[in-house]
Amino acid sequence: MKQIIAMGGGGFSMEPDNLLLDRYILNQASSDKPKVCFLPTASGDAEGYIERFYESFGKLHCEPSHLSLFKPPSQDLQDFVLEKDIFYVGGGNTKNLLALWREWGLDLVLHDAWNQGIILAGLSAGAICWFEEGVTDSFGRGLTPLPCLGFLKGSHCPHYDGEKERRPSYQTFVASEKMKAGIAADDGVALHYKGQALHRVVSSRPNARAFKVTKEDAESTIHTEYIGEEGFVWKR
Repeated sequence: MKQIIAMGGGGFSMEPDNLLLDRYILNQASSDKPKVCFLPTASGDAEGYIERFYESFGKLHCEPSHLSLFKPPSQDLQDFVLEKDIFYVGGGNTKNLLALWREWGLDLVLHDAWNQGIILAGLSAGAICWFEEGVTDSFGRGLTPLPCLGFLKGSHCPHYDGEKERRPSYQTFVASEKMKAGIAADDGVALHYKGQALHRVVSSRPNARAFKVTKEDAESTIHTEYIGEEGFVWKR
């Protein structure tokens, strides 16, 4: 089963004391102790970001590692990638992430991994990248549409409630047909896709939501499940 889990924000880098979304991602793997690999490309492989990943995921039931394109493990990345269970992509500059991935052919390798059932996940830039288009601040001041990988159809806007210009900008882009219709996610919300279908929307914050944004209806709320509630079933 092909799976992508795209987070509008949250996870270890934004909520270090609330790892509900990170646990949810691990929970979707078939392995009892998933091999999860962090891709910090969008941050320029910031050392502090990588350290925070190991600090957080070291507390969880998994085998953490990371992949740096500035210090690659080998010239051929395919074998390294295909032995993992999950790839978790960090936030940062989406345009630079896409440029580096394409230069290395990592976009194609990750597409193969997705087809083979390896889970692709990430927040912010690490969420936008999987869609046809995303709302980005990669060019400096202001928000702009950005063509992305197109593993998932439509567009995506992260940080929908966390950055005040995100909501009006995304609605304007879609209404003016500068972007395809798509889904926006508040900080703390994860969009869980199986194949091309949105399977589930979960949140680490009680009032965080996801929204379908179209030219015709502007914005409509998508049912979002708060996974911090008592009774949520975890595999591990």
